[in-house]
Amino acid sequence: MEKKNKILWITGIVIVAAIVVLITINPFKRDVWDINADKLKNSFNAISGNAVIDDLSQWTPFEWDTLYSFTPYTTKDKIYEVIGYKWDNISETVNESMNQIVFVKDGKVVCYLYGYPENIKLGFNFGKYEGSHIKLTSEQKLSFETTISYNGVRYFYYIK
Repeated sequence: MEKKNKILWITGIVIVAAIVVLITINPFKRDVWDINADKLKNSFNAISGNAVIDDLSQWTPFEWDTLYSFTPYTTKDKIYEVIGYKWDNISETVNESMNQIVFVKDGKVVCYLYGYPENIKLGFNFGKYEGSHIKLTSEQKLSFETTISYNGVRYFYYIK
């Protein structure tokens, strides 16, 4: 009987410790850049058709100071170098039509858009790149012409 009680106590302690670890670490918690990517996608739902956005920062539901858009096939190492640190296990684009956009606030990534416009429901076109990326700031009052395609993708065309 004493051995059975000891096993129950040890089992109970292990279960409580596991619960504390799961609550502390929370492996199911989403990163802020993923949460903000979803918020950004949803922020444009108020626009029913084609429109011109005079200032992108007025539509972003999070604070940011710098936006980076990377050319297709830019390596992960180059992206981490430009951003200044390795913030997530990101992927490299494998096609010309994929987006790789990072919003940063005070040196930290706050939103990350990656993938085909058809999958993420947003597509950005910044025109011709000089080098591997374009760096823009919220102070620039970024303007875009925006359209919605037949499959529900909202495309943004940067107006310089």
